[in-house]
Amino acid sequence: MSDHAFSSVGTQARDPYRLNHTGRHAVRSATGHGEGGPASKFVTVTYGFWIFLLSDIIMFSAFFAAYAVLAKATAGGPTGKDLFEPTRVAVQTGLLLTSSFTGGVATLATLRRSMAATQFWLLVTGLLGAAFLFLELQEFAAMIGEQAGPSRSAFLSAFFALVSCHGAHVGLGLLWLGTMMAQLWVKGFRPDILRRLHCFGLFWHALDIIWVAIFTLVYLLGASP
Repeated sequence: MSDHAFSSVGTQARDPYRLNHTGRHAVRSATGHGEGGPASKFVTVTYGFWIFLLSDIIMFSAFFAAYAVLAKATAGGPTGKDLFEPTRVAVQTGLLLTSSFTGGVATLATLRRSMAATQFWLLVTGLLGAAFLFLELQEFAAMIGEQAGPSRSAFLSAFFALVSCHGAHVGLGLLWLGTMMAQLWVKGFRPDILRRLHCFGLFWHALDIIWVAIFTLVYLLGASP
């Protein structure tokens, strides 16, 4: 075999999709289909949303760090042991974790293209999330009524900042969920709607993970002797 043939074989091995081919067939190379083409819209949207979630987690990490530093700075005021109700928080945790499960069931229903099942499980997810948020607002109102608002001490400032930031995310998630239910009902299982539902599922599961950290590091440790 000639040197030219060896060179040609080596080039094809290194460049299987002929991206550097400069001959008269160069226009037909790298069509964008198959293994050598760009990622699908679903993959690129999901990748971009993961970047957003990572940035959100970095923000929550800052709130957790501030709370860890200020957890003992009660300024002579009430502590977590005086204020936290483990039973209420356990119920909240159960509601949010269950809502994550029902959100997963809704995703399975979209794979079957069942409108009734998808809407039902999305509705259940929203109701569970709303119940979680209602209990959290009740807790905040009770604490403020006992003169234990965010201005009482550095500990309470850090607590309200962290927990209310998570609650705001849940509230925005519920608004997003209601919008997606309406879009799904009107437009059906379009690819763009399915991409948005997938991103919502990632967002909702991330909120669950963050809440488990709050439940453990804030409530359980705060209510312990």
